[in-house]
Amino acid sequence: MFHRKPIEERIAERQAGRPALKEGRHFEHGPAKFVFVFVLVFVVVGHLAGLLVLMALDVH
Repeated sequence: MFHRKPIEERIAERQAGRPALKEGRHFEHGPAKFVFVFVLVFVVVGHLAGLLVLMALDVH
């Protein structure tokens, strides 16, 4: 009934119309990686601190 191109072809056509990325002008992943690692460490340390507090208070 309806005929659509596969998603891979539609993506390829869309990408072909765009200019290539120039080096140094695209998004760098360094800051995002730093934020991700910081949040991950913050959560793990928070859980460990909470566990230590509960163990010190002898809460079961």
